[in-house]
Amino acid sequence: MAEEAKRMAAYAAVDNHVQNNQAVGVGSGSTMAYAVDRLAERVRLEKLNVVCVPTSFQARQLILKHGLNLSDLDRHPELDVAIDGADEVDSDLTLIKGGGGCLTQEKIVAGCAKRFIVVADFGKDSVTLGQRWKKGVPVEVIPMAYVPISRTIATRFGGEANLRMAVGKAGPVVTDNGNFILDWTFERAQNWREVNVAIKMIPGVVETGLFVDMAEKVYFGLESGGVTSRVPQVN
Repeated sequence: MAEEAKRMAAYAAVDNHVQNNQAVGVGSGSTMAYAVDRLAERVRLEKLNVVCVPTSFQARQLILKHGLNLSDLDRHPELDVAIDGADEVDSDLTLIKGGGGCLTQEKIVAGCAKRFIVVADFGKDSVTLGQRWKKGVPVEVIPMAYVPISRTIATRFGGEANLRMAVGKAGPVVTDNGNFILDWTFERAQNWREVNVAIKMIPGVVETGLFVDMAEKVYFGLESGGVTSRVPQVN
């Protein structure tokens, strides 16, 4: 059911936001596999001219597998739209991303896009961050600094920031950028805008998995088989 929900959300985002002659940011993760399937189908059926900029090695492989036009930010520094998944989305459309370890490149690509569209299944929809996603906020760090950064985050914001260990290899997860990832499990709701900035200012932090004020719209695939969408609340 969750897989069908991912597919429905991904198809809706691609159908509603990808047009001819666009540069498209292609996100990472399981939901994005469906988005690339649909994008390739539309390119073939509608003869669309689109170029794709990946957010990770995985996204790059998906683009090549489907025969889509691969590009990069050197050639297309301004993207028309970026589509990506999320690990959790709160009521303000603040996201936690980085469960797959691609947070830095995902945030760079999203930041270069005129529109950032998110796709997710019903299990990622929360009122507050941490309600459903229990693995914490990923923080990409320079390897030599992971211990002091971990201690600083725990001291300043509570909770624990633990080094993410690999499953198929001995040792820690290494990102596409050659860095480590800390997963910060927080104890309470925070002012995410302030926390994001504060963590990024710690020496050795590369990027956080907090995406604040970035998503223009989120599509959620529902258990019922439909799709709903949400835009940021107007304050």
